[in-house]
Amino acid sequence: MPPAPTVAVIDYGMGNLRSVAKAVEAAGATVRIVTRPDEIGTAAGLVLPGVGALADCVTALKASGLDRTVVEWIQADRPFLGVCLGLQALFEFSEEADTPGLGVFRGRVVRFRLPAEYKIPHMGWNTVRFTQVDSPLAAGLKPDGEAFYFVHSYYCVPADPALVLAECDYGVCFTAAIVRGRCFATQFHPEKSQAKGIQLYRNFVGVAAR
Repeated sequence: MPPAPTVAVIDYGMGNLRSVAKAVEAAGATVRIVTRPDEIGTAAGLVLPGVGALADCVTALKASGLDRTVVEWIQADRPFLGVCLGLQALFEFSEEADTPGLGVFRGRVVRFRLPAEYKIPHMGWNTVRFTQVDSPLAAGLKPDGEAFYFVHSYYCVPADPALVLAECDYGVCFTAAIVRGRCFATQFHPEKSQAKGIQLYRNFVGVAAR
């Protein structure tokens, strides 16, 4: 049996680090928590988790130099998974406090503008549609109808529709996940999504192991 791949999980002082690290470990990887670029070493995969404010996330990444690491890692097509803010940070700009993102992908992050019957943030379980069903991240998951856990007030609008891996409906159809090569990112929280979320992490660990 091949050894478990090492997956580095970025700790920038915010959010759901512990639950993400436990989920990645449960999915079959050896987890390395990193706070600086030089701690990543020979890790096969990189995960950027996040809850909270995007401006704080981007500021912390820049302070540690991990902003450049994330950009270069994705440009080199190495296995990457962003979660929630870890998705939103990849775009050029967010309406949340007018925050510039890392600019890996063209596009914006916008606030839900919905009728009064829709509560903001969008919080709880919702189903997704995988628009790229042959993606390795979707392996073992139904193309339409799998439920994942969301907590967010903003959503991504990629300039390139080909980036979209999954969609979700909440008063509007929005991007629930993206893919470009071996870069994946989800708006929902797989680590809060029980068995289906662990399956998604297992799929990512499988990509990192190749």
